[in-house]
Amino acid sequence: MTTETAFDRLINICRELFRKKAYDYGASWRIFRPTSMTDQLFIKAKRIRSIEEKGEQKVADSIESEYIGIINYSIMALMLLDEPLSESDWSALANVDVEALVSQYDEKATIVRQTLLAKNHDYGEAWRDMRITSCTDMILSKILRIKQIEDHQGSTLVSEPVSQNYVDIVNYAVFAWIKLIETQNS
Repeated sequence: MTTETAFDRLINICRELFRKKAYDYGASWRIFRPTSMTDQLFIKAKRIRSIEEKGEQKVADSIESEYIGIINYSIMALMLLDEPLSESDWSALANVDVEALVSQYDEKATIVRQTLLAKNHDYGEAWRDMRITSCTDMILSKILRIKQIEDHQGSTLVSEPVSQNYVDIVNYAVFAWIKLIETQNS
C-alpha cells in the first residue's frame, strides 16, 4: 500500500467518524480552548505509550482507534486555530451544519496531505524504517512543543508555528497507523 493510498484510506475513515460525531454531538468540541485540545491529544498519545511500555491494555479501545482520535483532534485543533469561539456562539453549537463542518475538515486534511507528500518525497519514506514506538514519541514530542508554545502565549523565536506541529502530529499518527495495519496483515 502506498503512503498516499493509505493516507487517503485512513483520512476517509477519520472523516466519516468526524461526520457521525458531528451529527450526534454538533460542534460541542468547539468550546475547547486550544490548550484543552492539546491536553486531549496528550492523553491519547500518553495512553498509547503506556500500552506500548506495559505490553497490555485494560480498556478495550484499540491503539488504532487512538491514532484515529489523534488525527481527528489534531484536525479539529487546526479548525479551532482558524475560528476561535466566543461564549456568545455556544448556543449555535448544537445546530451546526454538519456538511459545512466536514468541508472545513476536508480543507485541513488537504493541507496535511500536501505536507505529508512533500515531506515524504524529501525524506524518502524514512518513516518506514522507524519503529511504531518512535512515531508515538514524535507525537508526544510535538504535543510538548505545542504546550511550551502555548505557555509562551504563541511566541517563538525560531520554531515553527503551533499549526505546523498539529500537521506533523497527524502525519506521524498516519505513519503509525499504516505500520500497525501492515503488521496485522503480514
